[in-house]
Amino acid sequence: MRYERILLKLSGEALMGAKQFGIDNDRLKQYAVQIKSVVDRGVQVAIVIGGGNIFRGVQAAEGGMERTQGDYMGMLATVINSMALQSALEAEGIDTRLQSAIELKQIAEPFIRRRAIRHLEKGRVVIFGGGTGNPFFTTDSAASLRAIEIDADVILKGTRVDGIYDADPEKHPDAKRFETISFDEVFSRGLQVMDMTAFTLCNENNLPIVVFDMNRSGNLLRLVEGEDVGTLVTFESTAS
Repeated sequence: MRYERILLKLSGEALMGAKQFGIDNDRLKQYAVQIKSVVDRGVQVAIVIGGGNIFRGVQAAEGGMERTQGDYMGMLATVINSMALQSALEAEGIDTRLQSAIELKQIAEPFIRRRAIRHLEKGRVVIFGGGTGNPFFTTDSAASLRAIEIDADVILKGTRVDGIYDADPEKHPDAKRFETISFDEVFSRGLQVMDMTAFTLCNENNLPIVVFDMNRSGNLLRLVEGEDVGTLVTFESTAS
């Protein structure tokens, strides 16, 4: 295996599938099956998922809501998605633990680093809900922070595109996809991989990122087994 311990970052919007809002159960099952395939190979899996399919704090602030309040509402949305994913994983027979950065003791453990690592060592999937527990930080930042805290080998950012391009491939059919690209080149080109706080955290802590298409069945397993899936953001100075 290329990676022994991964942090999988999923967007809340991805859970909508073909819907305009909420959670698509078929998409949820597809993700659970893919995650099971890597757990069955012995890979330790932690997950952070966004909440944009339910509520986005930034958009609420744009509508006049106080930003801090909106961000806490967004954190609760991530917990809802985390619970849904936990249920889907357990339906596939995967032992799962949900840890929340906000105290919700009836439904989730508090985030405790050593406990999270112990769960991973026992083969359990750990889902981190509630973002960082602080307003003004995205779930990208939560993913970077948790990945560093649990000593993950990599962040795998599952998206609906198959990597990083030099332009938006949905708007520019001739956009070039990178197989690998350095952190410095992402900065210099102004490419949007993660928000700047999250991206800087990864860069400063030597944590590579892979951006890949999670919606294509089998991609997650191929990636962790060593195939060149998606785009690797690394510390080399050349892109290809």
